[in-house]
Amino acid sequence: MSDTQQQIGTRIEFRNISKVFSNNKKSVTTAVDDVSMTVEPGEVLGVIGYSGAGKSTLVRLINGLDSATSGELLLDGVDVVGKSEAQLRKIRSRVGMIFQQFNLFNSRTAAGNIEYPLKLAGVAKEERRRRVDELLQFVGLGDKGRNFPEQLSGGQKQRVGIARALATNPSLLLADESTSALDPETTQEVLSLLRKVNRELGITIVVITHEMEVVRSIADKVAVMEAGRVVEYGSVYEVFSAPKTTVAQRFVATALRNTPDMVETDDLLAHEGRLFTVELSEDSGFFGAAAAAREGGVKINIVHGGVTTLQQQSFGKMTVRLNGPDTAIEQFYQTLAVTTDIKEIIR
Repeated sequence: MSDTQQQIGTRIEFRNISKVFSNNKKSVTTAVDDVSMTVEPGEVLGVIGYSGAGKSTLVRLINGLDSATSGELLLDGVDVVGKSEAQLRKIRSRVGMIFQQFNLFNSRTAAGNIEYPLKLAGVAKEERRRRVDELLQFVGLGDKGRNFPEQLSGGQKQRVGIARALATNPSLLLADESTSALDPETTQEVLSLLRKVNRELGITIVVITHEMEVVRSIADKVAVMEAGRVVEYGSVYEVFSAPKTTVAQRFVATALRNTPDMVETDDLLAHEGRLFTVELSEDSGFFGAAAAAREGGVKINIVHGGVTTLQQQSFGKMTVRLNGPDTAIEQFYQTLAVTTDIKEIIR
């Protein structure tokens, strides 16, 4: 596409950013609490947390819809904190927004919705038409330009929303729960389009979500928020393979499913033998320990597990049932405990 082409994405720097809300009764709520992190140009950052964690407030700070109480928030070196509305309008012209409920004008066609920000920007009519046609093709809706929102599926509406967000050639895209109103299959289609936007156009993307599967599918880095703070931050591989906080562990468990849940655990414990969950990696030593255990008369059955590849690295967990002499089983456990994470499942 002539206009929609590879560009340099926005660099975002959060420097001790906090946002405090107060009401007339003088009660205070800290929605964002001393956040510091950097998103490099062209990266996709997933911000995840439960309701009330501060995710949406963080997005509103980026585009200046809320102003930080303290700290600095730099977009390509320009601090948006304390800027006037006129200055913020100029900054927002390089920022596209995608919303949970699409926020389309029901009285305008798909093409009309995409054209709207171009009209506001004063783009000439012929150029607007050409740009809208380009964007409809880019998001896979080349034949839907004349359709009104009520004639489109949820996934198609979100594609229109993405095209509208791209209309003015932003270098930063903010997606606030942009897939939570969609079914799983449509969610994957929209995430695939966002990956296309990032890879082909070079746009920096910040995705706000409460679904770890969304982070797994699209993000380079992930920030886990709880009570306004970023409690864990790193590459998707780092956080998924070794979550350190309880909240991150809970989110990761929903996406990976490589350990048995409560019902499965009860079923597994109903059978004879001892159950162990073992972390799998290239140097875990599992197969050597298993071979030695078999020589000692232990029978090993794999009863649950899963391996995941993220950012060209693989990791996973496996649950095994061991039946046999206690001494040989204990040796298996002690051998693996030296090199890898192994836990016995007990009632």
